Formats: sequence, C-alpha cells, structure tokens
Amino acid sequence: MNNTSILQCQQLTMRYDQGGLDVEVLKGVDLSIGVGERVAIMGASGSGKSTLLHLLGGLEKPSGGKVVLDGVNLNEVGSGQLAKLRNKSLGFIYQSHHLLGEFTVLENVAMPLLIGGHPVKEASIRATELLRRVGLGHRIEHKPGELSGGERQRAAVARALINKPGVVLADEPTGNLDSKTADQVYQLMLELNQELNVSFLVVTHDHELAARMGKVLHMEDGVILG
Repeated sequence: MNNTSILQCQQLTMRYDQGGLDVEVLKGVDLSIGVGERVAIMGASGSGKSTLLHLLGGLEKPSGGKVVLDGVNLNEVGSGQLAKLRNKSLGFIYQSHHLLGEFTVLENVAMPLLIGGHPVKEASIRATELLRRVGLGHRIEHKPGELSGGERQRAAVARALINKPGVVLADEPTGNLDSKTADQVYQLMLELNQELNVSFLVVTHDHELAARMGKVLHMEDGVILG
C-alpha cells in the first residue's frame, strides 16, 4: 500500500453558535488518510463524526485548522475550484442513498461525470460498466423507487466511484440495511478498494463494518482517541 496521504487535516476545530451558546464540536483533530487506506471512525452520537466528515469533504469551512485534499489546502481555494476538486477527488456515500427519483439508475450514476463536463456517451458507457460491476447491469433503466434498499445503496456506491476519486467518504453507509444486505455492501466496498486503490473513510456505528477496515479510530467529545 502506498502511504502517501490523499486526505489530511491538521488541528481542525469547529464551533457553532447555538442559541447564543458557543458550542465546540471539534477540538483540534489531526488525521491522515493514505492512498488505498480503509479507515473507520466510531463514536457515540454527538461526538463530532459527521461534522468531521463534512469538513473533510469541503461541505463546510472549519473554524480553525486546515484540510488538505490531494495536495490542495481547501481553505485557500474559491468555491468554483473547490467544487471541481470535490467532483474530481471525492466520492460520497450517505446512510440514505440520495438518488434522484425522477432519473434512471444509469442517469443517477452518470451525473457526477456530466456535471464535470464529460460527454454524455462517455458518461453513459462508464456508468454502465460500473453498474455491471456492482451487480446492477439489469437495472440501469429502472428508477430508484423500483429498486430494493440494497440495490439503491449499491447504485450510490457506483455513483461515488464514477469519477475514480482518490477517497470515498461514507457516513453510516449501511445504517438503513438489514445485516445480509449490509454484508453485501461491505464486501463490495472492500473489493473496489482493492481493485481501484481508492481510499475509504467510513463513519459508522456498525462494528462488523469497522472490523473490515484497515484501521479503526474512536471519536469522543470532538477529539480522536485512536
């Protein structure tokens, strides 16, 4: 495994003003994700896990510290460049699949490529190949509402990987699935990690999923304990 860092943060802090109260959610987090690495972050609700993932994904600006993605300090780029960098280097998987119901599965998976300016034909070919890889080749013309929960989440995994990102950020990716379906999604993520050398950073309460990651970190009260 290449230990070069694809995503890291240094002394990351996040504060919110909640009803006049200054609430410190993250308290100086240091984290580095290597190329091809699989990392799980566990911790109680409210410990700061999802906030950390949002900051690492460039969805919010931190109160302090910095996030470096693929060698670029996210604090130093404008919104347009940040959007392009996120589209190129990051994939996202959520507890709820976030597929768009009015589009086919193929269109949903191809969407990041189309947003990035790729030709429709190229996007369609790549999306079809990836959907076949995740076992959904027979579902490409179906709408998300016609799929099972596991199929929708596999489509979400395909969409996260369509741009060949360096790292996928996953927030409770199996939280809405039964244990058998969750196991299929775990296995798929592991296979794609090994085949494509994409890094995975997964926030989860699922001990079985965490056990399949290369490293498990624990978060408590805004800090990573290890």
